[in-house]
Amino acid sequence: MKPFSFVLPKVDKADQGKEKIIVTYKGKTRELVTHDYPEIYKIPGLYENLFYDTLDCQSPKVVCGLLGDALSQTDDAPDKLVALDVGAGNGMVGEELLEIGAQKVLGVDIIPEAAEAAERDRPGVYDAYYVEDLTELPEKVEDEITCEGPNCLSIVAALGFDDIPPDAFATGYNLISDDGWIAFNIKDEFLQKNHPSGFASLIDRMVDEDIMDIIDKKRYQHRLCLDGTPLNYYAVVGKKQADISDRMLREFQ
Repeated sequence: MKPFSFVLPKVDKADQGKEKIIVTYKGKTRELVTHDYPEIYKIPGLYENLFYDTLDCQSPKVVCGLLGDALSQTDDAPDKLVALDVGAGNGMVGEELLEIGAQKVLGVDIIPEAAEAAERDRPGVYDAYYVEDLTELPEKVEDEITCEGPNCLSIVAALGFDDIPPDAFATGYNLISDDGWIAFNIKDEFLQKNHPSGFASLIDRMVDEDIMDIIDKKRYQHRLCLDGTPLNYYAVVGKKQADISDRMLREFQ
């Protein structure tokens, strides 16, 4: 039996991340919004039950599945992957990376409650888990990650909502070895030209200047919104060719 219950209020229109839920846990009832991750992670099982069982989130399986399919078309063996999972949350993506055969997974998230939830819900998935802001990554942590030789970057359901801004994305990207794998997803509207998030222009420039090769891209339903409408994302798999320069990044800040 679940230690919590929640109610999804009926709405005519719901903005992603601002959707409200009414949660009862340990005899207390309160209102949360869907992107209030610290509070959601504190309640065991709520994240999975809300986003995956109720709102039918598909992203970890889709993004990691696309990566696995791309790997199968090359001579790169999945068991050679050392993945850096940025925005790792409570470990659902890390778990999927291990499912496709990754040798080692390192997690990074800015939220302490995410690390606590990963250890509580999925102990052993991550070989190391760092609670850090990638825009201010300590040199000691950067050295520790670099020493592990990461050759794969995963970022799932974290780009474009100020969770991971372009400069944090660049830091994670630059930690990956050249010719390493890149797997991420992003809401379809964030890839529209001139979108204020800056990701469309940044990714276009990365491709045009041979910083990243896109191997595969797939549009799919990320999850349902509380009003029942689908939220569509792109899953993208690529290979790193070079670092994102400070000069390029300044143009998107």
